[in-house]
Amino acid sequence: MPVTVACAIFLTATDRKRLKKVAWGHKSEYRQRVRAQIVLHAAHGRSNAHIARETDLHLDTVRRCRRRFAEQGLAGLRDRQRSGRPSSFTPLQAVEVKALACRLPTESGVPLSRWSCPELAREAVTRGIVTFLSASTVRRWLKTDALKPWQHHSWIFITDPDFHPRAQRVLDLYTRTFEGTALGDDEYPGVTSALPMATWPFSDSPPRSVLLQASCPPRHTGHV
Repeated sequence: MPVTVACAIFLTATDRKRLKKVAWGHKSEYRQRVRAQIVLHAAHGRSNAHIARETDLHLDTVRRCRRRFAEQGLAGLRDRQRSGRPSSFTPLQAVEVKALACRLPTESGVPLSRWSCPELAREAVTRGIVTFLSASTVRRWLKTDALKPWQHHSWIFITDPDFHPRAQRVLDLYTRTFEGTALGDDEYPGVTSALPMATWPFSDSPPRSVLLQASCPPRHTGHV
């Protein structure tokens, strides 16, 4: 059976200084500290088995960290990007459920005085907005925008009959598309800066201000 030879590690003075700072720094993350210690041990010519005993880590962990540094340098010690579980719902579906929560149940023909999360989930499935929806998902969507349909506030009710197309246009801008065309970084630079809460769409749903801007008509405070 062939014997696996450990990757040789050679450090520059700059790399060694940075690794020592991470390995023994009090503010370093634990996983980064461990990886730096593995590389420093390996740079002294120690075997993977010896490093595993010294750091109390699994042999495969030491071998993987050593190989990644040998192939990529300091960049190999960073966390790899994880895609995560794909979203089961589109942003537009979440917006439509929130729009439903902003209307009284009687307007939808539901014999209730106030919406609850289970009732909203059932109504969304009945309307064909989604094929399946749990009450916990509805609760999470509403919580992100501080919506509480069981507390009646008439000013947040969506009365615009063109809510769907208007909301879709706003949502498209957050994904940097306009009328089906992708926007480049140098196109419409003022669009991104003018939109509130630019961290979305990395969250599950758009901010509350997007819903209000798409649904509520402007108020006139002066005399015409």
